[in-house]
Amino acid sequence: MLYDAIRFQAFHQDMRIAMIGVKGVPAAMTTGGGIERHVEQLAPRLAGLGHEVTVYVRHYANPRGTKRWNGCTLVTLPTIRRKYLEAIVHVFLSTLHALRQKYDIIHYHGVGPSTLSWIPRVFAPRCRVVITFHSRDQFHEKWNIIARAYLAWGEWTAVRFPHATIAVSHVIQQFCIKLFGVKPFFIPNGVEIPSASIGSDRMKTLGLEPGRYFLGLGRLIPHKAFDDAIRAFRNVPTAMSLAIAGAPGYDMRYAEELYALAELDPRVRLLGFRTGEDLQQLLAHCYAYVCPSRSEGLSIAVLEAMSHGKVVLMSNIPENLELIDHSGMSYEVGNIQDLTRLFTFAAREPALLRERGERARHIVKLHFSWDSIVRQTDSVYESLKA
Repeated sequence: MLYDAIRFQAFHQDMRIAMIGVKGVPAAMTTGGGIERHVEQLAPRLAGLGHEVTVYVRHYANPRGTKRWNGCTLVTLPTIRRKYLEAIVHVFLSTLHALRQKYDIIHYHGVGPSTLSWIPRVFAPRCRVVITFHSRDQFHEKWNIIARAYLAWGEWTAVRFPHATIAVSHVIQQFCIKLFGVKPFFIPNGVEIPSASIGSDRMKTLGLEPGRYFLGLGRLIPHKAFDDAIRAFRNVPTAMSLAIAGAPGYDMRYAEELYALAELDPRVRLLGFRTGEDLQQLLAHCYAYVCPSRSEGLSIAVLEAMSHGKVVLMSNIPENLELIDHSGMSYEVGNIQDLTRLFTFAAREPALLRERGERARHIVKLHFSWDSIVRQTDSVYESLKA
């Protein structure tokens, strides 16, 4: 361990790094998602290694204009708050600003932002460009056919434009190899192992009983498929509850559909966006976690549930199956009856869930430590500057 630390310091070079493609940090906001949570953990740790890290954030996500956060510089720029323009406009303005800052590394997050990564390749040739391929966004159901075509092209740009590509899952890495003939670096999302003692005083306020509810977390958007979970749960013979915490996306129609479904079953509770102590207690005291998504990258929410020693009931998309390693339970994606069966089985097997939950916690400790992930990311940067 000491030898490794000395060797790391000997070859480590401090760099100026820009992060582009996030809404804002910290991710404790109604608009925060997986990428925000990823950068929230990655950027401060890179700063802790001695790098000068700048995160480009959107104006509405930093209303006070904060300039420093956890050792990082925040650059706040405007955007157009429209579903099809917000991200790309902010990434474009951020890229123009970054060209003048003489960064060593510009790190784009997501295949949409990657479409503009050619700009620093052309106009800042001494800078090295890195892209993290977080998920295949073209399959998110909120996009129209034009946006999906653009995001499909973004997948090509994510491996062709940068000096290095990082894939957060083996599934994405293999996709890039098979379709584009390029092997990205595999560096997964991570999670912090929670404290062993988390209170339960918020449970009553949330209308829940510790250990007596299934939990789902995520934005209320179609590809998260919480409607599947609610429909399946209606037919489960149990006194337990189903709690879903998350904020609506741009399209309120899906959220309204979920609220209408929830009204049909008093056991279903939609809790809105939750963060901080509420979120920690929800994860710590749920009976099991449910992830019915039709599309994911590598879900940080699933990793967080596993870190709390919880079994995850998940759709059998490859990105989910990559995580569980016999610690969770899967069902056929989109199959309501199969999910009903899984809910029912899980509700009747508390001893099995405790056993598999401990395995889940062990898997997270072994493979998804943020400190390890940051060192791997730093090694990618170092290799580009060598």
